[in-house]
Amino acid sequence: MATSSNQNTEASMKKVVYHQFGERDVLQVTSAEIPEPQQGEVLIRVHGAGLNPIDWKTRSGLGFVAQQIEEALPWTPGYDVAGEVVATGQGVNTLAPGDRVMGLIGFPLNGGGYSEYAIATADELAVVPEELDLVTAGALPLAALTAWQALFEVASLEEGQKILVHAGAGGVGHFAVQFALARGAHVIATASAGNRDFLSELGVHEVIDYTTTDFADECFGLDVVLDLVGGETGKRSLRTLGEGGMLVTIPTVTADEVVSAAEEQGLRAHGITVRPDIFHLDEIAELVEDGEVRVQVEQVFTLDQAKQAHERLETGHVQGKLVLDCRGEA
Repeated sequence: MATSSNQNTEASMKKVVYHQFGERDVLQVTSAEIPEPQQGEVLIRVHGAGLNPIDWKTRSGLGFVAQQIEEALPWTPGYDVAGEVVATGQGVNTLAPGDRVMGLIGFPLNGGGYSEYAIATADELAVVPEELDLVTAGALPLAALTAWQALFEVASLEEGQKILVHAGAGGVGHFAVQFALARGAHVIATASAGNRDFLSELGVHEVIDYTTTDFADECFGLDVVLDLVGGETGKRSLRTLGEGGMLVTIPTVTADEVVSAAEEQGLRAHGITVRPDIFHLDEIAELVEDGEVRVQVEQVFTLDQAKQAHERLETGHVQGKLVLDCRGEA
């Protein structure tokens, strides 16, 4: 027997689906029954659903997830959610209806975030700090966890070290520079001129305009490079590493070639696949609560505007994150 609040009174919900891979016009808003949480699961009334590059790449039929879900279409995208617990399934004793939660849900094969209601497992969800509204909180999980795990699990970034973050104003980047600063590192970031002031406000020590300046001529002896661009940028970044330095490359499509180039030069480079981790999310939430980290949302769209949101997402030049406000008319 699920434990419910009286909020779950609607008979149906709206969600975004696609029945085939393709351009943005395959995204459709449809009605569906509100699901019931099963053993260990939680039903969330979604306020904010974050958008991430993997969303449009999978929709286009690109990458590992697309290969895996091809026979499971129609599919609802979205891994980042924040909202309010509506009901809990059996065995859930850490959360209750009314709790404000966020998480990286259904990753990587189930998704489901672009919806008025979503199912998550209890161990995917962390409590949202009161300082953060739930639509904004939807921008946090995937990008913040990627940055956190890359910096502190893979690169073991320490106080006083020097780090270069490529695309420092983007979704993962703007979290990474703030986490590195909170750890006491010296932070350099590449960005366009239009993002210089934003990064300076966050406290970044040096901002390199990649459109006018070659970062490889400016940086040397680095302890860590967080490569959020991949390809040739990742390979050229190897020149900036100091003795014992490490490059962490995020784009999976070029990770192997960047890592191979590092091995050929006797240098260290690693790829990373993010994973849900509520202990990491709790630590990140504390930094938000303490005012050391802010979540930058460039634009908020409604569920009905999912196509427009993907159009903006595909530019690859978003400052911070894009979010769907999934609350509808309620």
